[in-house]
Amino acid sequence: MNAHTRETTSMAAAQDKAATLIEALPWIQRFAGTTMVIKYGGNAMVNEELRRAFAEDIVFLHHVGIHPVVVHGGGPQINSMLGRLGIESEFKGGLRVTTPEAMDVVRMVLTGQVGRELVGLINSHGPYAVGMSGEDGGLLRAVRTGTVVDGEEVDLGLVGEVVGVDPAGIRDILDAGRIPVISTVAPEITDDGGAGSWQTTGQVLNVNADTAAAAVASALGASKLVILTDVEGLYANWPDKSSLISSLTASELREMLPGLESGMIPKMAACLKAIDDGVERAHIVDGRLPHSMLLETFTTAGIGTQVVPDEEESAQ
Repeated sequence: MNAHTRETTSMAAAQDKAATLIEALPWIQRFAGTTMVIKYGGNAMVNEELRRAFAEDIVFLHHVGIHPVVVHGGGPQINSMLGRLGIESEFKGGLRVTTPEAMDVVRMVLTGQVGRELVGLINSHGPYAVGMSGEDGGLLRAVRTGTVVDGEEVDLGLVGEVVGVDPAGIRDILDAGRIPVISTVAPEITDDGGAGSWQTTGQVLNVNADTAAAAVASALGASKLVILTDVEGLYANWPDKSSLISSLTASELREMLPGLESGMIPKMAACLKAIDDGVERAHIVDGRLPHSMLLETFTTAGIGTQVVPDEEESAQ
């Protein structure tokens, strides 16, 4: 390749980059000043290249004037630590029973390991991230939930569902110009039966990170909920890859929900809950692709599946 050809190629690449930046401009203008809740999990959490790309995405959002809030679980890391400590897990209906011994590990891994590592990755770009847990400042409140196996109610131990969020602590961090990174453990409360009063039991519960992220997005009045997962998005006819749905309304999703693959149900239910509670957009994004979150947020085509309120067109 001669010098002239190299220069032409280099100029074309630079122009492509400029075109991409300009394409992002209306989306940056639209979302600047808003809060975006991102649920971090799957391969994006365990692959080193993807972990670094995710941290860069979060810092990018911060610098274009969006207020990112990260909510994370840590299933693979919890499994690994339980194995190293020789703590055997019992499963009922495919779900882990969380014993008090296992809960100690869950709490240690989520808040002490996964959260700290993510804070460190983000802070390698500057002093941005602050780690939190659902226990901090009464951020999350949860009640115990079981599951149903063969028509029978099954006790899953210290497993809960988020029933309340106090976003004051998150807002304090956002107001200070920082990025909250939240691990999904939550104090157990006595169910108040809708009376409006509650008390903590002194126990801490392991809660689903997808539903916790939706609850946080709702409480913050977020413009977006983005859930990273290990598939390209929602398929109309799984496993037909050509049936990927780029956009659908809440009503369309509500109709599809009962027939979805079991692994997608909590994620799509979380998206639906967020939209029902007033979040403007909810997205399922492939966390196996570096910078997928930015592509979904700042390009016209998008790459995942977005859920929009019924009153809007389901075209992007």
